[in-house]
Parts: sequence; structure tokens; C-alpha cells
Amino acid sequence: MSEMKKKAIIFDLDNTIYPVASIARKLFHDLYELIERDGRYVGDFEEIKQNIERKPFQVVAGEFQFDNELTSNALALLADLEYKDTMAPFDDYPLTKDIDCLKFLVTTGFTKLQWSKIKQLGLQADFEACYVVDPALSQQTKKDVFAGIMDEYRLSAEDVLVVGDDLHSEIKAGRELGIDTVVYDYDGKFGSLEDYHVISNFDKLATFI
Repeated sequence: MSEMKKKAIIFDLDNTIYPVASIARKLFHDLYELIERDGRYVGDFEEIKQNIERKPFQVVAGEFQFDNELTSNALALLADLEYKDTMAPFDDYPLTKDIDCLKFLVTTGFTKLQWSKIKQLGLQADFEACYVVDPALSQQTKKDVFAGIMDEYRLSAEDVLVVGDDLHSEIKAGRELGIDTVVYDYDGKFGSLEDYHVISNFDKLATFI
């Protein structure tokens, strides 16, 4: 294997380290009930549930034109939500532990909920640092956090690789900063993506390091 070029990898959490679908029914039961009971949204309820598993809630609420009161009630519910049951990462996640470089976890979501998932998965020992970007508390974005990591650890864009499943979140943020990115597509939902590096298993990650 050639000499490693990257000094750091920034990972997303949801649908990159573990599948949200594995906990969504239990985790979002009360939220789904609230949305369905209220009914003040535009679009298909099943599609809303699928989007909640893949995007920040605030984005979903905007896309499906949630009523302001419904959005407010849902945000209040989510802000206090935690996940305390067992969780498991994707079966190929342990392969990332063999990569000898700095690793960071950057995830968007509600602070209490995201940290509960990090703890249930036992991830803190795997990363130099974990960061939660909470749109309900701050205007900070993943792009801001990536830039902060590079500044704090004296890394150039060429030193870093961003890995995640969301083209409009961490992948976009990385590209805007000139960082190489890899789309993690465990379930093959994207099919063929032009102009993107895509992997479906972490055994291919070394190719980009």
C-alpha cells in the first residue's frame, strides 16, 4: 500500500456509521403520531417519515410545508428526545478503526439525541473529537465545523477526507472547502453518481486515503 496522503477523516453519523432505519420506528414513534394527528402539512405522510430518517427535521418541515405550530410542537418533542436502547453500526464500520489517521465525527441534529446515539454506539473512543451541529441552537453549519477542525489541528484541505451519505450536507460542505469527499452508499440508493466518489463498503475507503 502506498504512503498515506490524508492526515484526517471527518465522518458523518446518521446513515454513515449506523442505519437510521434500524431505530427509526421506536425513536420517532411519538413524532410520527404527532405529525399524522395534526395533519397540517403538504405531501405524503410516508414520504415525510422517509425524509425524517435522512435529513435534519427543520429541512423536512420546510419541504413539506409544516404549519408553524406543528413545527414548534415537533421541535419541542425532539429537543428532549434520547435513544437509550441498543444500537449497532453498519457491519463494515469496524474496518475504519484500522485506518491510522486522525478521525472526527460531525453530525447534525438535536444535541441531546445525537449525543445519546454517540454514547449508545460507544463511538467517543474511536474519534479525536465528536461535534454536534444543532440548528435549533445555533447558526453554525458543518462547513463551519470542518473549517474549525482544520484550523485547530493545522490541517490543509488536501490533508482531509470527508465521508458521509448526504450530498447536500457534509459532502457539499467538504467540496465548498476544497476537501476531497466520499459518498457512503451502503444500500445503493444513489445508483450511479457522476462527479462523486461513491463506496458501498468501508473496505474501499483506503483507495481515497
